[in-house]
Amino acid sequence: MPVPQVVESFAGSVNRVTLGATKDDGGTRNSTVTVGGAKNVVYGGSAEDAGETPVVAMDVLDSKPTDWPDALIEPYKDVIDSPADWAKKCVEEFGAEMICIKFEGIHPDKGDKDADHAVKVTEDVLKAVAVPLVLWGCGNDEKDNQVMPKVSGAAKGEKCLIGAVTEDNYKSLTAIALADGHFLITQAPLDINIAKQVNILASDMGFPLERIVTFQSTGALGYGIEYAYSIQERQRLAALAGDKMMAMPAICDVGYEAWRAKEAKLEDAPGWGGAADRGPMWETATATCLLQAGVDIIRMRHPRAVATVKNFIDQVWKSNS
Repeated sequence: MPVPQVVESFAGSVNRVTLGATKDDGGTRNSTVTVGGAKNVVYGGSAEDAGETPVVAMDVLDSKPTDWPDALIEPYKDVIDSPADWAKKCVEEFGAEMICIKFEGIHPDKGDKDADHAVKVTEDVLKAVAVPLVLWGCGNDEKDNQVMPKVSGAAKGEKCLIGAVTEDNYKSLTAIALADGHFLITQAPLDINIAKQVNILASDMGFPLERIVTFQSTGALGYGIEYAYSIQERQRLAALAGDKMMAMPAICDVGYEAWRAKEAKLEDAPGWGGAADRGPMWETATATCLLQAGVDIIRMRHPRAVATVKNFIDQVWKSNS
């Protein structure tokens, strides 16, 4: 006699967030992206409980990277000096559903480029591609506070995802995201309580909870993946339990973290296999793990990893829709 399936139900759900503004909505995007909506854990419940299909946002740096290994540079070698062409290649050849402009070049230690540079990159990428954008600062609070308001203004009305704000530096970016109609990334260092606190702080400034995406600092395979998975899972369970301050979709930064691992980028490593294969495999393993914990947007870099992860998403989410 077959054993009846037991399906656990939850009282809460993850907020649905639609990124990007089409012409009808006052923007210039040809498409929008909707994430969130899950009413159960991954693999749990019915197909309807799965919510929206997770999406891949491919990274485009505002200036040529100086620390990328050859295996990661290779797919972009013909466009690496042009963020607009780079973004176009990611969308048209590699199937990126979103583009994340990472403003690494504005960091004081990585070029110290000014707001005019960042604005031009933003405008060029907006013209080159018609998918929704993520606008991600350099992580230096002082420089981000100088530059990101100008970046936000250059993309006003496009309903971008902008960030990331922290417990110590949330006021400026929260205010400009509110003024320019963008969505906000709230960041925590793999800590549920801090994540909730940042969401509360943004909400206290009048920012709608329905326009927030959370970001727990990502741990890559071999470098904290177990802890990162458990935090993402706890965050999803808190949302499903009905905690409105934890009901936001989640984004993670897989590409950057995976390619920092020495196992992914070390060229001279006898017995480890070719570097051209190791990096994409490391990125793929990190992404698929975190997707199963309940992440909604995956930031990625290598097109081979992107293709594998998109195939995984198709099998787990789209095949059940």
